[in-house]
Amino acid sequence: MATASASLVACGGGADLNAPTGPGPNTGNPIVITEAAASRFLGQAAWGGNPTEIDQVIGSGQEAWLDQQMAMPIEQTFVDWLVDRGYGTRTELNAGGAGLMPGLWRRLMSNPDLVRQRVALALSEFFVCSADKLITGMGYNQFAVGYYWDILEKNAFGNFQNLLKDVSLSPMMGIYLNTKGNQKADGKGRVPDQNYAREVMQLFTIGLIKLNPDGTEINDAHGNPIETYTNEDVESLSKVFTGWSFDNKTPFDIREDFWQNCVYLSRPMGLTSTLHSPEAKTFLGITIPSNTNGTDSLKTALTRLFNHANTGPFFAKQMIQRLVTSNPSPAYVARVATKFANNGRGVRGDLKSVFKAILLDPEARQLDAGGTHSSFGKLREPMVRFIQWARTFSAVSVKDQTIAPPNEDVYNKEWVISSKIIHTESELGQAPMYAPSVFNFFRPGYTPPNSDIANQSMLAPEFQILTEPAIVGYVNFMHKTVNNGESWGAKPAGYLKADYSRYQAMAINPIELLNTLTLYLAPHAFSAAQINTMAQMLASIPNDEVGLKKRVYTAVLLIMCIPDYLIQR
Repeated sequence: MATASASLVACGGGADLNAPTGPGPNTGNPIVITEAAASRFLGQAAWGGNPTEIDQVIGSGQEAWLDQQMAMPIEQTFVDWLVDRGYGTRTELNAGGAGLMPGLWRRLMSNPDLVRQRVALALSEFFVCSADKLITGMGYNQFAVGYYWDILEKNAFGNFQNLLKDVSLSPMMGIYLNTKGNQKADGKGRVPDQNYAREVMQLFTIGLIKLNPDGTEINDAHGNPIETYTNEDVESLSKVFTGWSFDNKTPFDIREDFWQNCVYLSRPMGLTSTLHSPEAKTFLGITIPSNTNGTDSLKTALTRLFNHANTGPFFAKQMIQRLVTSNPSPAYVARVATKFANNGRGVRGDLKSVFKAILLDPEARQLDAGGTHSSFGKLREPMVRFIQWARTFSAVSVKDQTIAPPNEDVYNKEWVISSKIIHTESELGQAPMYAPSVFNFFRPGYTPPNSDIANQSMLAPEFQILTEPAIVGYVNFMHKTVNNGESWGAKPAGYLKADYSRYQAMAINPIELLNTLTLYLAPHAFSAAQINTMAQMLASIPNDEVGLKKRVYTAVLLIMCIPDYLIQR
């Protein structure tokens, strides 16, 4: 079996990265979307194919399907879901962020707005604000995280400038990067905290190095990269982020099921003007005059970052990496950055246009008809694989008191995926909103050392978390997950159960089963020889009722653990 590293650079090559595949606008003929092309598109835009979504993409066309998805309303905010489930009450129910992970998995695995959820997850790995070790000082941290996720969902197809403002004023970010309670200098040694000022430039907007519109670095006369900001810029910008803290001034109705601290964590931070730095602030070529109020200072600073020449290509490349390919061509980055600069109607930062440009670009669609390219694709993140499994097979959370161990509290057990049997975060190795640091799970510029990928000067960000323990943990996790817990004995309340009913009948023919599953999970991933090898293994399993079910479980597990699946083309 080839290694995952090798499979990213495996056979193929030679395709023109900028040329559309098959007939299309350049020829005057309509593009014919095959089932495999629709499934591959869904793997980038959402969570992979399933019969319903494939039919919708084929029926509507890719762009129309995206428009329909992006127009879908948010059925219920995460905060409202937490309130409705009782997580805001002053009881042990709120301890340790209860409801946070069940709520996140539930949204990602079952909400109808597939593209919004996929984009929100991608944004959470750019505007990183982690629940890992999050301390609010007041408990109820699930509401801080829930509100932050709501910000990502709300702004996913809105404007980047509004998203940047909402992120900057969110209580979770205030806690995470120290803007909450940040105060002006007192003349006695206290100075404004510089954490957010540094990261909002380095990670959330302009990056460290000046970029061309196509994302390539700008070098000076000596061939050295040019830094985008200085320590003086950080020091001055840090004064902008002073005076902000929990909003405990805006009136609210205290409801029995929504304690006041949940309210503070579920709305933007407020400004205490007496704690804001009054002096002039000079950074990135602009000056905010002295005695400018905190609200106007923030608006001016974020507008400067939003309009910086780096912001479009810096953001565009990382979103392409999260959704489509680790090594987009400069031309691909430039096309998306151009759409960031102007959506065609004179609007900068229109994220709906940006994400459509990413997903519909000729480079993204180049392999819809099959084939490979040595530099194209990305390693699927563990949590993305898990969500894809749940989405593909319509997994639901089973809450049944009759199968819970004696005396186990089954209240609010839906989507409580982790248990004594399934150790989601430790075995899967990844969970949404739980990056180990502000630098995400992996760096966008990471290259695995001493590898074929490094030898070709390619990037492979997700490989930074592809360790030997992670590989073993993932296989063990999926082995316990795909069989609907049939090997567990007593099942914990809330466990996930997939619907494999449509596949059991076709399991009598292993090749038909494998081809069908491959279509949904990884179109064009496997050769006929690989399918035949797997089919021989499945054929050794009896074809009675129990055996056919086992064939399905085995086929899903095989496909989702083979390197050719792990690399999303």
